[in-house]
Amino acid sequence: MTPAFDLVIVGGGIHGAGVAQRSAAAGFRVLLLEKTATAAGTSSRSSKLIHGGLRYLETGQLRLVRESLHERAALLRLAPELVALRRFHVPLYRETRRRPWVLAAGLALYAGLAGFARGAGFGLVPARAWESLDGLATQGLERVFWYHDAQTDDAALTRAVLASAQRLGAEAIMPAAFVGAELREAQVVVRYAAGGSLHECLAKVLVNAAGPWAAQVAREVSPAIAVPDIELVQGTHLVLPARPPSQGCYYVESPRDGRAIFVMPWRGELMIGTTELRYRADPDEVAATAGETHYLLGVLRRYFPGVAVAGTGPARAFAGLRVLPGGTGHAFHRSRETHFALDREAAPRVVSIYGGKLTTFRATAAQALRRVAGALPPARAVADVDALPLTPA
Repeated sequence: MTPAFDLVIVGGGIHGAGVAQRSAAAGFRVLLLEKTATAAGTSSRSSKLIHGGLRYLETGQLRLVRESLHERAALLRLAPELVALRRFHVPLYRETRRRPWVLAAGLALYAGLAGFARGAGFGLVPARAWESLDGLATQGLERVFWYHDAQTDDAALTRAVLASAQRLGAEAIMPAAFVGAELREAQVVVRYAAGGSLHECLAKVLVNAAGPWAAQVAREVSPAIAVPDIELVQGTHLVLPARPPSQGCYYVESPRDGRAIFVMPWRGELMIGTTELRYRADPDEVAATAGETHYLLGVLRRYFPGVAVAGTGPARAFAGLRVLPGGTGHAFHRSRETHFALDREAAPRVVSIYGGKLTTFRATAAQALRRVAGALPPARAVADVDALPLTPA
């Protein structure tokens, strides 16, 4: 007999794990398919932040920032072993494009959107304390603001969410390569390869949570479904064998193009990132470029000239891919909102998730489940994900 599920999820990143957890908690039969391993793609190559997205205020994405700050508060409560509040410093120099009054207004709005909850405060570091800021360059320095956001191990968080889903009854098969799906009137026939054999199962709903591979997965569905105009943007981080910042994290502005760069401690070393580079090749082959490395090292030398990197180079460079709406202009100005594509409005059989943030994975899962509710059978909830602790798996 062909195995049957309410939802079959393709993708073992944070969004696939989040949908699996929420669906299993709602009492549905769930199967997750992942072609390599949990968090093998973008969900282990992020900036490791659970944050509201201070810079998104510049592009007017207030709803996203409010939602992100709400989710930050939830994860600080649900996953205290995996998500920790960190102090961030924002130095402003004479040549910095963002003026002090602009940043002060932005931080006040950020605190307001957070509901003035834990971690919502901000202020100025007095000039007499600048010398204690991990060797931060002080020539031309005018102000140093501080505020709070949170840091996580993105891969460990993803594993914890998937483990929670499995405890709730979700099944997961990996490695398992999605081969294709055939849409029938009230169900989907899903085919995948695992253990050297081709397998088949039935689903009420297919959830395409394949991240950078989501468009590829969508194109393997028959009859054909719409694939939106999207673009892959590469983000690279460097992890250096240098003394990590001891006073928190730093949010600096690239002197070349003004984009936001984070300098942070990471597992006893120093991490800096990220870049934004259009990517048009195979997502399986994404890798940091020499140009990105040069760019990030230049930013580091500008703000932390005493960091010893010459002769050693980066201990590790890793690159991940964001899914953004297609368009012209710089990727910075594109929406970071999650986009959902359904095969049909009434009782959809496929929902594809494009884009989204690590921070908002719980909200993304809730939205995905709401959008396909008309295609799912009645079910009795077995748990409340808003009360389920997430612990290291």
